[in-house]
Amino acid sequence: MTSGILAILLTQSPTPAHAAPRPWKNAEGTKSVLGEFIRRDASQITIDLEKGGEVSIPLDKLHPDDRAWLDTNHPTAGAAPTDKAPVFDQLKFGDDRAQVLEKLKASKFVEMTTDETFLGRSGLNGVFRTRQKIGGLHAMLYFDWSGDNRLKEINLQTDGLPSGELKTQLVPCWKELIGLLTTLHGKPIVADNNLHLSSLQDGSMAPTHLWKLEETGSALLGAARDGEKYQIVVRFTKEEVKPVALP
Repeated sequence: MTSGILAILLTQSPTPAHAAPRPWKNAEGTKSVLGEFIRRDASQITIDLEKGGEVSIPLDKLHPDDRAWLDTNHPTAGAAPTDKAPVFDQLKFGDDRAQVLEKLKASKFVEMTTDETFLGRSGLNGVFRTRQKIGGLHAMLYFDWSGDNRLKEINLQTDGLPSGELKTQLVPCWKELIGLLTTLHGKPIVADNNLHLSSLQDGSMAPTHLWKLEETGSALLGAARDGEKYQIVVRFTKEEVKPVALP
């Protein structure tokens, strides 16, 4: 007996077109059909097949990506808004300070480097660092907040190192972060093959890579200068950073 989406397609009736056709995958992602979305309810969707014929498909027969697309573009009446995707680990733009702290304490990716009793005086900046080294270096976490104390920016930055450590420590960390961020956010929309330090002004950051985040915001990777020392920095910001041609 035929299973999955193919079995559902055996019952069809004609219907007019309603929207642009898109592929709909079965739950396992192994098969797909091309059809136009017509309507949905809490348990199924109805599409018009490109080859003709209307078909209703139970939501549990659809791939999670297609269900997520439905929840974003055609939510059911009264449905709760789709939850925002995490920006870094489980942190999301809009989290308040208490939420950020609880998520960081529960994280398997970062660890606290001081006693929690000191947080009231020091705040969260520089308190957490990555548990594992990235390209041989740990990265500390720093945060920026909106006027109503909601998270709007996350920065990961390594300890400062002299320019003589460019090839031995800074570049390996930078290259590993390129791979990690590409795995998480896809191909960068801006990418420079070289990490430049000589033109960096004190107190500034020079990004080499830019990614557009899934829902909103941007991720930038590059180097920063603090006096005579240099750091690798990743900046996750709620802002939509526009790509700029690199020299």
